[in-house]
Amino acid sequence: MFGIIRPCRHRLSERLQASWMAHLCGLCLALRDDHGQLARTATNYDGLIISVLVEAQAAAENGTGRRTAGPCPLRGMRTASVARGEGARLAAAVSLALASVKIRDHVEDRDGVFARRSVAAGARAVTRRWDRKSAGSASVVGFDTAVLLDAASRQSELERALPAGGSLLLVTEPTETATAAAFAHTAALAGRPGNAAPLAEAGRLFGRLAHLLDAAEDQAADAASGAWNPLTATGTDRAEAERLCRDAVHGIRLALRDVELTDRTLVHVLLAHETERAVERVFGRAGHTACRVKAADGTALTAVDGTALRAVDGTPLTTVDGTPRAANPYQAPPRHDPDQPPPQGPGAPVPPWVPQGPGFTPPGAPPPNRRNLLAGCAAWALMGCTCQLLCCEHDHPFTGERREGFCARNDCCDCGNCCDACQCCGEGSDCCSGCCDCGDCSCGCDC
Repeated sequence: MFGIIRPCRHRLSERLQASWMAHLCGLCLALRDDHGQLARTATNYDGLIISVLVEAQAAAENGTGRRTAGPCPLRGMRTASVARGEGARLAAAVSLALASVKIRDHVEDRDGVFARRSVAAGARAVTRRWDRKSAGSASVVGFDTAVLLDAASRQSELERALPAGGSLLLVTEPTETATAAAFAHTAALAGRPGNAAPLAEAGRLFGRLAHLLDAAEDQAADAASGAWNPLTATGTDRAEAERLCRDAVHGIRLALRDVELTDRTLVHVLLAHETERAVERVFGRAGHTACRVKAADGTALTAVDGTALRAVDGTPLTTVDGTPRAANPYQAPPRHDPDQPPPQGPGAPVPPWVPQGPGFTPPGAPPPNRRNLLAGCAAWALMGCTCQLLCCEHDHPFTGERREGFCARNDCCDCGNCCDACQCCGEGSDCCSGCCDCGDCSCGCDC
């Protein structure tokens, strides 16, 4: 899975989570049915927005509908209701074409294993096959993937011909054009020609956002490897890149207001909220300057440890406005005196930094019963083949401790603060039920 849209299941209501998974599974199955099993590797979060837009615009009686899919290992061998129809097929064709472009870029840049001739030759054969397949399936729903492939070729030409200090928006133009065409075609599939113009604008800005966020995330790695990066090549600093990204998010919200939708809830969450969270993942949250500290001599510190309120040299820290920084009430417990040995023995007090409670073995107690190596490996293989380790709550194959699935553990939001409704739109609690990551349940946004 790849993409800038990564909704947390704790930020989605039960209905929206089911709808999101229906479109994700529908995209994966459309890739399999139209292009073969290998094409399922092109499944991505951003591509399924095409399917979401088609269904959101379609009238209830003319909607693409759902179908019941068979058991799948990635769903813990459970059946599910998945999206079907022209929206899923268009999303599959677009995703396959973009995956082909991405593989071709890796081959040209000789990234990783693609530097090997045998791997590069096989990858080129796959991209040629995927180009033909995506063009054929897209033509069935009236879309021409040539606009995507042409944008990719123009992208390479622009990067080679771009002068030092050139315009950053000139570099993002091919991506903007490709995504605008894909978004606008959803209006034709749903029978809403009046939505084509605002959706094209939303798609153009979404393409710009995706390009800039990818460049900002990869800038350090590109500098280390000597690869071309648009921010470095144009001399754009991160503050300007962040401004362009936030402007793009705001523009997407404004464009969505002009789109006539039958059900705008999931579209609003993905394109109005998750795009902003994508910007925050890369650049940090806007306006939270009080969390950044600097030394008294003005030296900025980029990382803050709640247990260390002084610089390494002992200089007292201040907030960015120059006031002394107070002690953090949530800092970790103090460690023991380095000049005294820590308490030991069965009757010794438990130090405050030792984790205690359910799931932790008390100090001095024997470890819980464990399977031996052979039995543990057999249990692990069985649970791995049935995807219990990924998707389901399960007993640890070696220790027997109750664990959540890997997907659940890595899909949690870390805000720790929940609210029941969103103040930013008229969609009610279904829009943003779950956790808000601002720390204030009465927050609002301008969408």
